[in-house]
Amino acid sequence: MRSSPRQASRCSRSSTGTSSVVAPPGTTVHEPAPAVILVGVSREPRLEIEYCTQCRWLLRAAWTAQELLTTFTTELGEVALVPGTGGIFDVRLDGETLWSRKAQDGFPEIAPLKQLVRDRIAPDRDLGHSDRR
Repeated sequence: MRSSPRQASRCSRSSTGTSSVVAPPGTTVHEPAPAVILVGVSREPRLEIEYCTQCRWLLRAAWTAQELLTTFTTELGEVALVPGTGGIFDVRLDGETLWSRKAQDGFPEIAPLKQLVRDRIAPDRDLGHSDRR
């Protein structure tokens, strides 16, 4: 099987640590764009979901994060999944605990959790069907 000239190109690293692209003659080589470092970009508010790894609650935490990120696409700066132990399932927004499985004696329903987040980051926002319970 023959490979195209683009597939045949490879990257080599020199002794100085710089990279150069080696390609067959006549092949167009596109250099990668330089890395961009975002300075001064706000990652707030930060929402953390701490979940118990012993209880295998990663999937529940990830689903909760996905629901919140889907609802608050531009209002949340960052959502972090934080592994923990001891049956923990806590949801925090900028350090404030919005939901604790131990304190509230169970997992959060997604609609009330969205309302708690909305009340702090976008109080005037309508959540549609999540507000009608």
